[in-house]
Amino acid sequence: MKIAPSILSADFANLARDIRLVETAGADLLHVDVMDGHFVPNLTFGPSMVAAIRPVTNLGLDVHLMVDDPSLWIPEFAKAGADTLMVHVEATPHIYGTMQAIRYAGCRAGVVLNPGTAVDTLQPLLPIVDQVLVMTVNPGFGGQQFLPDMAAKVAALAALRQTNGYHYAIEVDGGITDQTAPVVLEAGADILVAGSYVYASDDPAARIAALRRA
Repeated sequence: MKIAPSILSADFANLARDIRLVETAGADLLHVDVMDGHFVPNLTFGPSMVAAIRPVTNLGLDVHLMVDDPSLWIPEFAKAGADTLMVHVEATPHIYGTMQAIRYAGCRAGVVLNPGTAVDTLQPLLPIVDQVLVMTVNPGFGGQQFLPDMAAKVAALAALRQTNGYHYAIEVDGGITDQTAPVVLEAGADILVAGSYVYASDDPAARIAALRRA
């Protein structure tokens, strides 16, 4: 199990400090939520933020693109230092080619499953992706409540991986706490994204430790 704190919930005025804090506390990855104000109703980071973060940490940068026409941004985020780029099925009519483009750019390719999107839509992609991100909240804002029905999607993806010998990691994002983490881990999740649970605490290191215990 890997833990990927989301910097969407960090203190932007002290971002380098907050990144180092979770790195020291044992985080495995940093999750970067990129939103364009169109695909989701929020506006956050661009490639320049990823480029600014890259020299500050040795952690892998797990970049979640919540943007329209993500293929336009793949080269920029790859150049900025992203390690994994994840794209929503609904964001492009050419999702298979987008996965190929991410690989060509030198990044791990990930596909994202919204709460209202069926696992079946990913079937053609599962043999070629490195990661599947299951959203356990509606995308766009941090601090939302975990949707327990989404654990069934995690279990379905884990079963497909086992049956077909696929090699993708299963990541879960949304409402992850020490109470909800066991639910998705038991279903087969490999990576937990935690934003407000970690950074809204007075002791983020203790929250990461609590996720490890869970």
